[in-house]
Amino acid sequence: MNIFMMRAAPLALVAFLAAPTAAQANPIERACMASDRNASRALCSCIGDVADAMLSRAQMREGARWFDDPQRAQDVRQSDRASDEEMWRAWGVFSAAAEQHCGG
Repeated sequence: MNIFMMRAAPLALVAFLAAPTAAQANPIERACMASDRNASRALCSCIGDVADAMLSRAQMREGARWFDDPQRAQDVRQSDRASDEEMWRAWGVFSAAAEQHCGG
């Protein structure tokens, strides 16, 4: 193995390990990438990071479902259930933060 290969291999390994995979991405990031909105990987990653900071795992799973089923989001928005009202409030705060932080 030449000197270049010996130096480049550890750098390639670090880059590989640092790159998030679909399995590591949270439900919001995966839904963003799978959506037909033509969002970049960087934007979806940014939105996923904001979701990690602001939403519970359950809220992320519910919000991810809304990407494929917008009617479900409307049902939550119009619901009188306390849990749905909390979800809608959390989603509104998250959405505003993601837009401000990610520019999306």
